[in-house]
Amino acid sequence: MARLYRLSIVLSFLLTVSPSLSTNTEGNALHALRSRLSDPTNVLQSWDPTLVNPCTWFHVTCDSSNHVTRLDLGNSNISGTLGPELGELRHLKYLELYRNDIGGKIPKELGNMKNLVSMDIYGNRFEGEIPKSFAMLKSLRFLRLNNNKLSGSIPRELTTLKDLKVFDVSNNDLCGTIPVDGPFASFPMERYLDPVNITCLACSFLELLGHGSYCNSNGLLHV
Repeated sequence: MARLYRLSIVLSFLLTVSPSLSTNTEGNALHALRSRLSDPTNVLQSWDPTLVNPCTWFHVTCDSSNHVTRLDLGNSNISGTLGPELGELRHLKYLELYRNDIGGKIPKELGNMKNLVSMDIYGNRFEGEIPKSFAMLKSLRFLRLNNNKLSGSIPRELTTLKDLKVFDVSNNDLCGTIPVDGPFASFPMERYLDPVNITCLACSFLELLGHGSYCNSNGLLHV
């Protein structure tokens, strides 16, 4: 009987501290992000890692359980890179990092943010491929990756994002076949095209239709 009583106390304690443990994890993830960024105008000055949770930090929004649900750092004059730690923000719904000078590859761990509704990271210097892990973001409605330096093709796995309403990858260095399934059937063509790579994407589209003879070995149209 005494053992059961002690077990109930332990379980009650764990249930009590679990939100704090979660928010500490989120705070650690955000502090890791801060350490990767250059912040000449001190927009991240309030990000104090000694606090219990990051809910009092500027540009961070939390829900009633002190989980981080929104990160607003758009147009903040920050530079640097993103790290895999950002994927620890499992309750995040809005990731706003647009119009900064952030570069490097987009971490595949961002696919762990299963509650994400909107990802706006356009107007930066991101390079490399669009992570296939984005296909795990089943709640995603807005994905804006335009005006970066992304390369490769648009992952076909993204066609499984049934709630996706806005998708923009224009003004990158993308090439390859444009998906036509799922939500991609209704996206306007200008959301895909970069003036430099119109011929490359047009060639890929012709190949999809079985007219690859109009393209040369470099992925360019020829007549």
